[in-house]
Amino acid sequence: MKNALVVGGNSGIGLSLVIELIKNDYNHIYIVGKDKPIIEDIPIDLREQFTTKTEFYKVNLINEEYEIFDKIQDINTLIITAGFGRIALFEDLNETEITNLIKCNELSIIRIIKKYYQKILNEEFYTAIIGSIAGHVASPLFSVYGASKMGLCGFIENINIELMKKNTENRILDVSPGSLKGTKFEGGKNDINQTQLIAENIIENMFKRNTLYIPQYDEVYKNVIERYQNNPIKFGIESYDYKMNNRKMSNKTQVVIGYLSGTFDLFHIGHLNLLRRAKEQCDYLIVGVHKSGAWKRKETFIPFEERKDIVGHIKYVDKVIESYPEDADAWNEFHYNKLFVGSDYKGTERFNRYEEYFKDKDVEIVYFPYTQGTSSTQLRDALKK
Repeated sequence: MKNALVVGGNSGIGLSLVIELIKNDYNHIYIVGKDKPIIEDIPIDLREQFTTKTEFYKVNLINEEYEIFDKIQDINTLIITAGFGRIALFEDLNETEITNLIKCNELSIIRIIKKYYQKILNEEFYTAIIGSIAGHVASPLFSVYGASKMGLCGFIENINIELMKKNTENRILDVSPGSLKGTKFEGGKNDINQTQLIAENIIENMFKRNTLYIPQYDEVYKNVIERYQNNPIKFGIESYDYKMNNRKMSNKTQVVIGYLSGTFDLFHIGHLNLLRRAKEQCDYLIVGVHKSGAWKRKETFIPFEERKDIVGHIKYVDKVIESYPEDADAWNEFHYNKLFVGSDYKGTERFNRYEEYFKDKDVEIVYFPYTQGTSSTQLRDALKK
């Protein structure tokens, strides 16, 4: 059996690793990621093999969608490349971004390893995880990203000791690069030509069951690590000054925040589907619950606090609030990136005004078409009868 799972294999170094596995005659490769791979990113001579040998599953690790890993068990190779970060002062990171950085870069990866740990212990198995040089040295202006990677790299080191003591030859390879050209990290673009060599080296080190691979170690990072070990404070200050002077700070959060509002009276499957579809398009979903149905000239059967509590306990909802008089008012508080609403509002005076208001605010209004099924109106009519 030569089957692999590549988490984050839809782009960047992950996609290059999928291509290398194909070259190494893997029979089947499961790809898990937020977006489907773009076929134009694949070398022309490998596109047919890529199409027949890979199977894609859309998963957002921030949303804790782990069920798929229980289903994918016929593998002997696991590669995890998922992660994100940006150069920014700690004071400029919002609470949602901080939580999701730790969740995606560290916690989710540890939980995935747990799903396959019995295989790693008891079968012939290969594992590689993309860490970061920031997991081994101080990296100010990458504070939470660096903390998540230090936690991850420390986890890999500790687990490898446990594997040694269990007398298995299997090891987890910590791949800790500096900057990676040819990826979307820090706003770059996918370029297989730039990531091919590093992908080849990762696969080679993984097959050798090495525990650490730092690209450009002799040329660059041996000296970097020595400088850090000799004087961590001096190194940290120099790193801070270098980033400030030579690297562009990012003011754009890498977490997509969504917002929608509604009455949510007589909660039913239509409400659940709306929340599910919204969460599929964002990392953090805020839901405003109207205090009454007066805005639609309808009475409510369920008290406001109960409706709010019901919505707040739906797994797709990250935060529930009392709705603002206008959805635009909620943006002033939460600076969301997507506003979700039913398609019947498109073209109304109110949403024409919203579209004008959000033009310069990097906000997308997503209009969801209504689907057939149970509705609050049907339930109200049944109750009245």
